[in-house]
Amino acid sequence: MIHLDRGSSVPVRQQLYARIRELIVQGNLGADTQLPSSRTLAVELGVSRNTIVAAFDQLIAEGYLDARVGAGSFVAVQLPDALGKSVRAAPHIVRATGRREVRLAGETLTRRNTSPPSLPVRPRAFALGVPSVDEFPYAAWGKIVAKRWGRSAASLSAYGAPGGLPALREVIADYLVTSRGVRCNPSQVFVVGGSQQGLNLAVRVLLDRDDPAWMENPGYHGAREAFDAVGARIVPVPVDADGLDVQAGEAAERHPRLIYATPSHQFPLGMTMTMRRRAQLLACASNADAWVFEDDYDSEFRYSGQPLPALQGLDDEDRVIYAGTFSKGLLPSLRLGYLVVPPDLVEPFQRAHTVSGLDGSLLDQTVVADFIREGHFARHIRRMRRLYATRRELLVESLRRHLGGMIDVGLPASGTHLVVYLRDGVSDVDACRVAAANGVVMTPLSSAYIGTGQSGLLLGYASVRGPLIERGVRQVASALRSLVPASPVRPLDHRVAG
Repeated sequence: MIHLDRGSSVPVRQQLYARIRELIVQGNLGADTQLPSSRTLAVELGVSRNTIVAAFDQLIAEGYLDARVGAGSFVAVQLPDALGKSVRAAPHIVRATGRREVRLAGETLTRRNTSPPSLPVRPRAFALGVPSVDEFPYAAWGKIVAKRWGRSAASLSAYGAPGGLPALREVIADYLVTSRGVRCNPSQVFVVGGSQQGLNLAVRVLLDRDDPAWMENPGYHGAREAFDAVGARIVPVPVDADGLDVQAGEAAERHPRLIYATPSHQFPLGMTMTMRRRAQLLACASNADAWVFEDDYDSEFRYSGQPLPALQGLDDEDRVIYAGTFSKGLLPSLRLGYLVVPPDLVEPFQRAHTVSGLDGSLLDQTVVADFIREGHFARHIRRMRRLYATRRELLVESLRRHLGGMIDVGLPASGTHLVVYLRDGVSDVDACRVAAANGVVMTPLSSAYIGTGQSGLLLGYASVRGPLIERGVRQVASALRSLVPASPVRPLDHRVAG
């Protein structure tokens, strides 16, 4: 990190002093960092040892270095500022091990551990957000891949178009208009690497540090991480049976810059936001001049009642950014999602999408476009809806038989997971830990809260076959009984959500 200009009129000793001082003041050499010995540094820089010693002596005299007998020279913990006062040294950027640390937004992002653990390759009860990949129509998919690759391998090996493959953007726009009531044209559609990447892109475009952002509480951990990454001020807003409590949100912060919501299937509790509440949310956004990010995950999998149109389709002021994904409906490994942005945001999102390098595989995008256009996607979703409904019933029945006196079950009208509320003060974190030791993957409900939250378990069932459901519930029952040896027997209470 030290460059010496041999042709400069400034003496080498003074250059060395100034450069080390600069590294210390800027934080590149953090407090208590040990510097190389004068002998080592002289060899590396090609100068005399006396030059190094003279520079070190000056830095020690001014309070930038501490000399420790028998140990060497270290960056002082307290540094002098321009007025001669003592100030705290900058935090380390490089530790003594040489491992580089992240700073600022990266530091905020990496110190939070809210993400669920890595999921196993093979399906296990009760992993969250994993579709039934073993039921995927691989034969139809493979035929499309072979056809497309055989005809245009060279063109599919190039860089992708900004915003995504035009053919896929057209297909997505047509699908959303007919199936979700979204109002858009292909130019408003942006193909991204999953809904999380879409959220990250939107947050980077729309939020500055300290901008207030509403998010549901409990809510999606990925939204919290996206807001943290840009330094936004998160405003946790409670949910009730009608969805996001707009009135409570306005009481906490009347002028949010961005509102994150999951109106079709609230994560994690599962209720559907009512039409009345949707109207309140849009009115609030209008009054606050705010943007709304609508995460429409799992909207294809509804088992009862009439599905409500997307919030975006009700928006008369073009304030809603709509997000969806193919990870749940097709294959997680595709990592393909999409955003629909208001007309006024098309240009800034286009620029951000380009500089962020979000272009995915042209082959994957082409195959997905053909897969949807040829009707395979609609047929697959219908099959999965029936299959998931069956697995959902099996899970509820198994919970009733093995855990009826210990839990209450939330039964959302859509989605691919159940919420199991724990009675008798049982810790959901402890329950997940004990179950994991027996090979069962669960997610604690309390981890979705900002602050203190309700104890419960999130059980994904989409990827779990019938026999594994029964076996998994027995393991959950064993885990809970080990935490509450004597639980009273009470009937199972079903909490029906939207």
